[in-house]
Amino acid sequence: MDRDFSGGEGNSSFTIPNTTNLIRNREYFSSQYEVFFKQKSKFSSHFIDRLDLESVLKGHTGCVNCLEWSVDGKILISGSDDFQVILWDPFKGKRRDSIKTPHTGNIFSTKFLPNSNNTLIATAAADKYIYVTDVNKKSSIWNCSCHTERVKRLATAPDNPFIFWSAGEDGFVFQFDIRESHSSSHNKTTIVNLSDQCLPGGEAKCIAVNPRRSEFIAVGANDVYARLYDRRMIKPDSTDYVQYFCPGQFLDWKRMDFMNLSISYLTFNSQGTELLVNMGGDHVYLYDLYDSTNPKFLNLPEFPPENPTEINPSERKLPGIIESYKKMGNEFLENKKYLRAIDQYSEAISLAPECPVLYLNRATAFMQRLWFGDIYAALKDCHSALQLDPTYIKAHFRLAKALFKIDRVEDASACLEELLSRFPSCSKDHGVMMLKKDITKFKDGKPNGGTLDEVSQNEIFWRQNIKDYKERFVGHCNTTTDIKEANFIGEDGRFIVAGSDDGNFFIWDRKQGGVIRSVYQGDLAIVNCVQPNPEFCLLATSGIDHDIKIWSPLRSSKDNRRITYYDGLVESNQRKMKSEVQEPGVNFLPPSSSCRSS
Repeated sequence: MDRDFSGGEGNSSFTIPNTTNLIRNREYFSSQYEVFFKQKSKFSSHFIDRLDLESVLKGHTGCVNCLEWSVDGKILISGSDDFQVILWDPFKGKRRDSIKTPHTGNIFSTKFLPNSNNTLIATAAADKYIYVTDVNKKSSIWNCSCHTERVKRLATAPDNPFIFWSAGEDGFVFQFDIRESHSSSHNKTTIVNLSDQCLPGGEAKCIAVNPRRSEFIAVGANDVYARLYDRRMIKPDSTDYVQYFCPGQFLDWKRMDFMNLSISYLTFNSQGTELLVNMGGDHVYLYDLYDSTNPKFLNLPEFPPENPTEINPSERKLPGIIESYKKMGNEFLENKKYLRAIDQYSEAISLAPECPVLYLNRATAFMQRLWFGDIYAALKDCHSALQLDPTYIKAHFRLAKALFKIDRVEDASACLEELLSRFPSCSKDHGVMMLKKDITKFKDGKPNGGTLDEVSQNEIFWRQNIKDYKERFVGHCNTTTDIKEANFIGEDGRFIVAGSDDGNFFIWDRKQGGVIRSVYQGDLAIVNCVQPNPEFCLLATSGIDHDIKIWSPLRSSKDNRRITYYDGLVESNQRKMKSEVQEPGVNFLPPSSSCRSS
């Protein structure tokens, strides 16, 4: 629905159907409008639900692999397999300029250099080269051939106008300063050498610089670890300059059954306090940089010492609205609609995080759904329930069962023995007896398919001291390309957006427990890039199609691309990930892949 707003001059009025009109009207109306503009130009829950295709930008003749907004949000640049960089005016839906770069390989990253008045652009490509181009001259003013494999991402920092960083599949992360002439042996600093520091054959896939503290650089590689480096402290004989972040289910660093996974994109939130990671072959994970914890497996809470008894279920009565969420979740669970059940429990937890039964019920749904990482998510929920109520027998038992299912057999045995010690009456319970039998049968653990023994001692230390994720976002599919993005959108990064192999992009709502808020059809094949405008309520997407799509809140239309019923779509995405990524003998993202895997 359009909104009328009366301006100051002549008491004129106008309507605001979309973000483009907001920008245009800003130039003509009174200061009263500025307040209205600031309120209506940001993403909100209402706007997320009304996103629609505002314009399609045509000009490339190949896959569009990278998008970048200018700091003021008025210019969009794109890089493509056609070796072109195009500058767009998204509010007019037109091309501002195009540059035929010297690249001879697919362009994977484009960046405005800070404080250059949007005139200097750095590009990186599959030809192993990096160029800095002057937009006005349409020619390269600086180039680099230091990398020996494809250069996948570049990163800049707002407080460093002449310095930028690169990540290449040769395993190197370099820091460059364009104020001096460059050669392959000068004017660069090696921040990371994955082959020497971590693992032979390590590839740097993506990089991000903390916007508030540019000494911190995050690097994603062809494994499950997001590495956070302090570039001030890098020393060959030290382990203090890097912290690894990784989902707790991957703590067993010797296992090879998840070696096909990779990180396709990572980014910091605007405050520099959170790191968002899109893991190829898995899900999107969020890490809290300043309040992170190590993974918890057994680690039971202290138990009341004197005659403890479990709380009577009747005493676990929930407030009305929360009880309705729980009841609906239980109905979905009984009908094996696990996604919907988990969503209901998650929304209830966001409203009443002090209710242990909600965590237990969600853990039950996770353990029945069995998507990647679900058992570990159930384990985390059991811990949350036990922290709230150490006498919760069902949560204690389910924790033991989850530990067994993720092959932590000794922990599962200790957890079950502690349950029987605390509640001897449980010894005759059928579920407890069956789990005890299973643990005895597999006491020595199951074979894991081999071990990885080539890593350094420092790497072993870093992997054993990982920080666990805070939030997880599931539903999309990320197996076919190694440039798929995920980003924060909305005030304070309330929403998370990511592209998907099914041609859609997904939006999750953190305030509602990380549930899927919206799914939109964004491409005929694959959506790789999802870049929110830094100033206005606009989202730019691109993928295998040769065009770029601009999204903003519009009135309801017949052509609305929002997908209302996405359960089957999400289930299909999970089946695809299981078949293409973690089946034996299947390799994820072959080295020859560009925007689409071969």
